[in-house]
Amino acid sequence: MIHALSDYYRVPEALLGNVWTPQPSGDAGFFRFGPETICYGRCASGVSSKVEDSGLYDAFTSMRFHESEIHLPFDPAQVIENLRRERYVESLVPGRERIVTREGFLKAYYFVREFLPVSIRRHLQRAYFSDWRNRSFPAWPVDVTADKLHEEFLRLSMQAAGLRRVPFIWFWPQGAPNCLIMTHDVETAAGRDFTSRLMDLDDSYEFKASFQVIPEKRYEVRDEFIWEIRNRGFEFNLHDLNHDGRLYRRREEFLRRAKRINEYVHRYHARGFRAGAMYRIVDWYDVYEFSYDMSLSSVAHLEPKRGGCCTVFPFFIGKILELPLTTSQDYSLFHILNDYSIDVWKKQLDLIRRRNGLMSFIAHPDYLITSRTRKVYESLLDYLRQMVARERIWAALPGEVDQWWRTRSQLRLVPKGNDWDIEGHGREKACIAYAVLEGDRLVYEVAGTRFQEAAHS
Repeated sequence: MIHALSDYYRVPEALLGNVWTPQPSGDAGFFRFGPETICYGRCASGVSSKVEDSGLYDAFTSMRFHESEIHLPFDPAQVIENLRRERYVESLVPGRERIVTREGFLKAYYFVREFLPVSIRRHLQRAYFSDWRNRSFPAWPVDVTADKLHEEFLRLSMQAAGLRRVPFIWFWPQGAPNCLIMTHDVETAAGRDFTSRLMDLDDSYEFKASFQVIPEKRYEVRDEFIWEIRNRGFEFNLHDLNHDGRLYRRREEFLRRAKRINEYVHRYHARGFRAGAMYRIVDWYDVYEFSYDMSLSSVAHLEPKRGGCCTVFPFFIGKILELPLTTSQDYSLFHILNDYSIDVWKKQLDLIRRRNGLMSFIAHPDYLITSRTRKVYESLLDYLRQMVARERIWAALPGEVDQWWRTRSQLRLVPKGNDWDIEGHGREKACIAYAVLEGDRLVYEVAGTRFQEAAHS
């Protein structure tokens, strides 16, 4: 766990107390660490196969301190990895969802999909998502369970080591409190043809974004189209192979398609990727050759594949950096929730702000063509522009976040007299922060600013 804390915070491992964990046997399941934090994994103090019964097994009551050591009944690093990689999902999938995610059903649906009227398709989608409000885990509208666990174990490790204040390398460059990225998935030829106008709109509010483009079958990807996106300072990425919903259906088919995706990665010099409909099996990512992925959500109640990585921070899946989606897609708001306001987005932004996390958006050019939806998007851009200016939030391209997170992962803190210094390439962009214990709360201090909403918020 100490190594996991070092990766997350870039805190010197020598400062922290030791964490001792057993190697529990038996099946993985749900349990709690404290009254609210749901975990998934193996735990010596017991687990439940149902998330609703996780409160029956509180591992916090089995935790022990011994000198500078913490003894836990589970492996925190394993639990966090289980959440990030959505290894709990199969335990949550109801019978109806198992049926509609089978190969035969999906093949039939995508075969007739293009012939179905839009109204019928949306009716079917709303029926599929009708239970989203009843899902208690991950937590809607933003789940930060993995981040809570990191904060809690840093707090406990500091207590074990007798420390009230420890340095770490701040999450974002130049001490920015949060990071914001805008992304656009181009679904159809109509969306492709609207891309220039969408770039005009983004530029008018002083934002740059990435465009994820489908390389096969859906529409022609002209060189002029790619050149315009990049020449205007936007980013060009890949969106699936052909967006037919079958990328992860079978391992053999996936390997064939992944090879084609990698070929397009090199042909277009693309660094980023997002799967169609946010489908993903993260344990298969080792065959990909792009630098970063954007196919996981903090909470995926309104995605075809349910789940969620339970964090609002980037994290590595092997050599690939994951930039999770931390807000609702525009399609979900407009066509599933029938919400044509920015209220949900504002609520999600407030929760992410408190955690100093990544604010990431998907807005499809295909769904912003109408004046009604475009007006909502303009309201969002105006709100974001004011927030970024007021709070000094880092508004970046996904590729810039990828570069920064890789740079930060190689930086380290070293003693310098009675203080600390940062060593490594790119250190000039980094900022030293401090985690401070105030009672049972963890408070962050960076560049003269105190962030009160850390642990236990």
